[in-house]
Amino acid sequence: MSLEFLTTDQKDFYEANGYLVLENRIPADILESIRAEIAKYVDTARNLTESSAEIDLEDSHSREDPRVRRIKLPHTHNALMRDLMYSDHILAPARDLIGPDLRLHTTKLNMKSAGYGAAVEWHQDFAFYPHTNDDVLAIAVIIDGMEMENGPLMVFPGSHKGPIHDHHVDGVFAGAMDLAACGFDIKEAVPLMGPAGSISIHHGRIVHGSALNRSDRDRRLLFYEMMAADAFPIMGSMTKWNGIADYNDRLLCGEPTLTSRVSSLGARIPAPLPTEDFTIYEVQKRLKSRAFEVVE
Repeated sequence: MSLEFLTTDQKDFYEANGYLVLENRIPADILESIRAEIAKYVDTARNLTESSAEIDLEDSHSREDPRVRRIKLPHTHNALMRDLMYSDHILAPARDLIGPDLRLHTTKLNMKSAGYGAAVEWHQDFAFYPHTNDDVLAIAVIIDGMEMENGPLMVFPGSHKGPIHDHHVDGVFAGAMDLAACGFDIKEAVPLMGPAGSISIHHGRIVHGSALNRSDRDRRLLFYEMMAADAFPIMGSMTKWNGIADYNDRLLCGEPTLTSRVSSLGARIPAPLPTEDFTIYEVQKRLKSRAFEVVE
């Protein structure tokens, strides 16, 4: 298959390491418009005392000091972020990596505000939503310049070729893994850094996480998570399934299929789920020890 955007070296690097950073991918005017939209969400949060269907609040949120840690499913209520999702800025490199037929899994905008933005413990996306094959990836739009001090996404290169590790605590899914128990050394993690307007891409099986934001600058990432159209969720996956018509409505480009491509790759089912509000931030509170510091 001829490549649409990526070089052969870039594709080979992704296949070997499970991640890629493409600098200056998003035009400056789109980036500025996204920042303006985020400001509107933060202003709306001033009137919230608890998280809503669209806005997930930091534990330390108050009306006087509104603190948002995630904008949930922005493509469903923000036209700008939806349009970007369908653009070649996002889809061209994805097509080069996992083929021309792509289906949306989910979207989210993770907000790490200056000085306190929440950490995300080490995990694999595929632990949340196992599929029949692992042509599954996440593309993150780097809205603010990404450097070590503001809590960049970090990955373990090559870990996408290994097993799906245990993400349970006391038999209940906790959305995170014990890094040392799984044989990983934090010193080998690689930060995905780049200037604002870059994108990072990571494989659904790669081990990744991010520390809290210790800087005086925001660190915001807009995630578009997707899979090849012939990757179907395994029973027990957290992937939303409301029938094939709804599933086909999530096609981003190309053609739908009823033929699933099945690879013998190993998976774990994220069950049983905890009964409390299920966001990755809340479920990871079940951990008995954390790799990253928590600041209120």
